Amino acid sequence: MHAFTDLATAAYCPRKLYYRWRDDDYDLPDRVEAVRRLAYRYEESLEDEVSLRDEPIAVTPTQYRANLGSAKARIDCWEDLADPPARDVLLEGRDCRGIAHKLVGDPVVPTVVSTGEPPDRGVWEPQSVRATAAAKALSWERERTVDRAFVEYAAHGVIREVAMTTRRKASYRRALRTVQTVDGPPPRLRDDARCTACEYQPRCGTKTRSLRSRLSL
Repeated sequence: MHAFTDLATAAYCPRKLYYRWRDDDYDLPDRVEAVRRLAYRYEESLEDEVSLRDEPIAVTPTQYRANLGSAKARIDCWEDLADPPARDVLLEGRDCRGIAHKLVGDPVVPTVVSTGEPPDRGVWEPQSVRATAAAKALSWERERTVDRAFVEYAAHGVIREVAMTTRRKASYRRALRTVQTVDGPPPRLRDDARCTACEYQPRCGTKTRSLRSRLSL
């Protein structure tokens, strides 16, 4: 049975998944835990008298509170998101298993806390795959349809609903096939922005081309 984190990594880059497996590299930086803690303090963070200056937020306190305020006004299960009845729940599905950082709403749906930056709209594919994996595992456990999940970009105060669309399910299945078939280093990516942020880039050998080399063509 495959881990949610491995599926998300496969969606990001199969070669990164290979290195993570090879090195058994699953330790989380301290900053990850610090950012995740923000996801359990939303109501407190909305209070003007609470200082956010020393918190690991990625935007200004004003913008952070504005983002949280928008989420509070929009999301139907805000109270559960702010004070979840179930935290860090291990879900085991037919094909995958992993942690849902929260279970919220009625009917219950999973939420995944991300420490990264949100896209302008929607969610990044790795988080989409992870949220879909969590929804599928919850569906398998409870023997009912789970038609949505949430992804929380906690350092930004941005919360996005993730509908279980046909496209998202297809991305999940691609990631699952990748995880099932990786038995050696996959081909290197080229000219991909993901490589710049990847911690394995120096030893991966991924070749990226500078703007100067592009203009010289």
